[in-house]
Amino acid sequence: MTDHLQQQRDDYYATVIDSVGDGVIVVASSGLITLCNPAAEEITGFSKKQAQGAEFRKLFALETTLLEMVDKTIRTGITISDQENVVVRSTGRITPVAVTCYPLVEGSGENIGAILTLKDITYIRELEAAVRQADRLSTLGTLAAGLAHEVKNPLGGIKGAAQLLEREFEPESEMLEYTRVMIRETERIDHIIRELLELASPRRLKLVPINLHQILGDILLLQRQAVAGRQIAFIQHFDPSIPDIMADEELLTRLFLNLICNAIDAMGVDGRLTVSSRVLSDYRMAQNERRSRMVAIEISDDGPGIPPEDLENIWTPFFSTKSGGTGLGLTICHKIVSEHRGMIKVESDPGHGTKFTVLLPLVQ
Repeated sequence: MTDHLQQQRDDYYATVIDSVGDGVIVVASSGLITLCNPAAEEITGFSKKQAQGAEFRKLFALETTLLEMVDKTIRTGITISDQENVVVRSTGRITPVAVTCYPLVEGSGENIGAILTLKDITYIRELEAAVRQADRLSTLGTLAAGLAHEVKNPLGGIKGAAQLLEREFEPESEMLEYTRVMIRETERIDHIIRELLELASPRRLKLVPINLHQILGDILLLQRQAVAGRQIAFIQHFDPSIPDIMADEELLTRLFLNLICNAIDAMGVDGRLTVSSRVLSDYRMAQNERRSRMVAIEISDDGPGIPPEDLENIWTPFFSTKSGGTGLGLTICHKIVSEHRGMIKVESDPGHGTKFTVLLPLVQ
């Protein structure tokens, strides 16, 4: 074979490897990395220039599972897979990956290294978490509906009795304060019960073409007026190419109003609220579902953030860090997004702020 044909063949194989969607890293029996495709660069955070020629053991010193898999495959020539427990931390962020390590065998049968394939399964983990949360909310919603119906009638009786008792006292009587407290508290409980019933009862979506930027713009306009006495900056970054989506306007307005108000409340007297939109053209909502276009709406604040121990509980009914809050607002937000076949995520850095991301399909 001429040098020219050999070069063409090498270029062809290199193009094939570079086009593979999963990360591919080839490690020679000496422990040096001889190949790293673009997908592997994206997953690991190491560039091709950093990786090729480097010692695998040094570059991936934090990834003990990967080191053990590569060492064993080079030593024994067997294929090893781990689809559940491997994470890559090399970039400072944790990326869950499914890993398979194959022996690199020459035509003579000699094992000369290992081929490591890495598949980013972040979206699978996110989907699994969303499904678990939806199941929990469904069960809690069913229980809450039964409880709410049982409480509602006697609560109405208590409120009616308090109102009748209020009429029996003179206008200057100190006892009126007690009846007012009774009435106010029964109304507060009634408000919680209405939210519980809304959480539990399915609602048929009124799908119409919705301009997301119109909804977000109107909410931000009103909130600017509401915080006129505070030093809060409102930043908008909207992608003008995003088309209308099919959605329930009332529910989406409630969703974004809740998230934006929460962000404003978290910042106190001053801060910076950023609302942005962008298109994710290659997002997959389920493991076996084809990739589709999604719109991502991000609502960020630079408030104190959410402590890690609270972050996993924020979708749970009645969990609230605000005094006087019912703890149902974010639970209802989660339900609204799920009903629109979307996903909601939260990231928070204590001391630096919180970001909520709502993903909605561009086609319903």
